[in-house]
Amino acid sequence: MSHVALFHSVYGLRPAVRAATDRLRAAGHQVVTPDLYGEPAVDAVDEGFALLDKVGRQTALERARVAVADLPPETVLAGLSYGAGVAAELLAERPHAAALLLLHGIAGAPEVVRPGLPVQVHLADPDEYEPQDEVEAWQRAMTAAGADLSVHRYPGPGHLFTDAGLPDYDATAAELTWQRVLAFLDGR
Repeated sequence: MSHVALFHSVYGLRPAVRAATDRLRAAGHQVVTPDLYGEPAVDAVDEGFALLDKVGRQTALERARVAVADLPPETVLAGLSYGAGVAAELLAERPHAAALLLLHGIAGAPEVVRPGLPVQVHLADPDEYEPQDEVEAWQRAMTAAGADLSVHRYPGPGHLFTDAGLPDYDATAAELTWQRVLAFLDGR
């Protein structure tokens, strides 16, 4: 069983995030899924960025910090798209995190990665927000920093392919992602 902090995408705390939380809890993990906005979730990416601008990146990050403050140091930091960046940002402050789980986005500064840190990534292929050359450069940097990195690419779906409420959704890729995530978490 792992403790997991799962941070939502720029869309906010959507039903898909709650469904992911339920799935992880059903597998025996303790999961917190903080609302970084304190506002209702949205259905379009431009609305999500407007909401993030309204709330402010620093406010969202501070809400993330508060949400993990009382969690064990070895909590897995996880995020969906924008939330992947939040998880990676917190890694610098939580060096004993058991793992970094990034869904729909790459993030993380190699200089804060401790050797052997398990990092699992799930990305669409191609992904309009994560160009292949940037992903490859990031992979090289994370590996050079000593991360125990596994990257899974899913041909065909759109960026947020695990969110059944969005046009990007791909049921096959989503199911495979969650199977891999559960196997990854079981090893923590």
